[in-house]
Formats: sequence, structure tokens, C-alpha cells
Amino acid sequence: MAYDKFTVLIDTAVPLPTENVDTDQIIPARFLKATEREGFGDNLFRDWRYDVEGNPKKEFVLNDSTYSGKILVAGKNFGSGSSREHAVWAIYDYGFRCVVSSFFADIFKNNCLNIGVLPVTVSPEFADKLFAAITADPKTEIEINLPEQKITLLSTGESESFDINEYKKSNMQNGFDDIDYLLSMSSEIDVFAASR
Repeated sequence: MAYDKFTVLIDTAVPLPTENVDTDQIIPARFLKATEREGFGDNLFRDWRYDVEGNPKKEFVLNDSTYSGKILVAGKNFGSGSSREHAVWAIYDYGFRCVVSSFFADIFKNNCLNIGVLPVTVSPEFADKLFAAITADPKTEIEINLPEQKITLLSTGESESFDINEYKKSNMQNGFDDIDYLLSMSSEIDVFAASR
């Protein structure tokens, strides 16, 4: 299995309302030397999390124990810039399984779907409600229901639907990447090959 199966996630969230976060801010280029997916979470938002001596910056949200959870609620235009997969590897390796934003860069969104992080696009108004609720109560829980393609703010019951490609949706529910999907069809492929 390429990554964890995703069906329904109910968890608290980490708010990052900054807009136009690019992939170099998510994972700086100097950390792109590895080809394995492990270990990138240590350097997620590296230059925002740590000073030049490597000390945690107390004001940055990932260093604030008030907030935790597998959901990152991000500002508009999240994941812009270069197409590096490592940005999503860092998000996944850190422990996030879903990123919510009112707008994602296309390549970043596709990388998320290939790596096992669910990108949920919401309206700017719903994003504002999420930020307000999390700020008011960091223990606020959000439900991400992939089968129903619905995100719900559990404290108020407010929800929105989100779009996802059916093939990618199926893969995420099974924990498949594209190779796993093909391997899952190996018996059918063998039958087809034998008929030729």
C-alpha cells in the first residue's frame, strides 16, 4: 500500500491563514536531496519554524502546542511555485492527512492526490468560518468525509461539498497510488494478456 487509506477523518486542525504559500516555503530547496519519502516532515516550513541556529520560533503555529491535528487549514493559493513532490511528502510525513484551502495550485493539488494527502477546496466564506472556529477553540473538530465528499465543522454542523476526481477518490479510499492501482488489477491484466 502506498499510503494510509482515507475514508472519514474527524480531527482538530492547525490554522495557517497565510496566503500564497509556495512549495519553497513548504520545503526549502536545500532539503530536496533525498529520494525516499521519509524524514521530510522534520523540515516542513523549516525557515518559518526555526531560526538560523535551529531554535524553534515560538510564534509559528507548528511550534504552538495549542494547535494539533491531522488537518491543515491553509490560506488561499496554497502550494504555488515549483512542482516539487517533496512539498507534499513533507506535509504527509509531518502527519497531516488533509489540507483545506479556498484555492490550491493545480500541480500541488495533483501531487497531494498522488501521495495520499486529501486537498479539500472550500469557499472563501467557509474557510473564514473554519479559521474563526479554530482560533476561538483549538479543540474544534472538523469532519472530512471522502465517500460523501463533504467537510463539516462539527461545532456548528455547517458543511460544504468538495470536488474530487473519481479515480483519485477511489485510490485514496484504497490507499493506492497509480502503481498500486495497476497491481490491484493484475489478475484482470493476466486474463487480458492471455487472450491476445
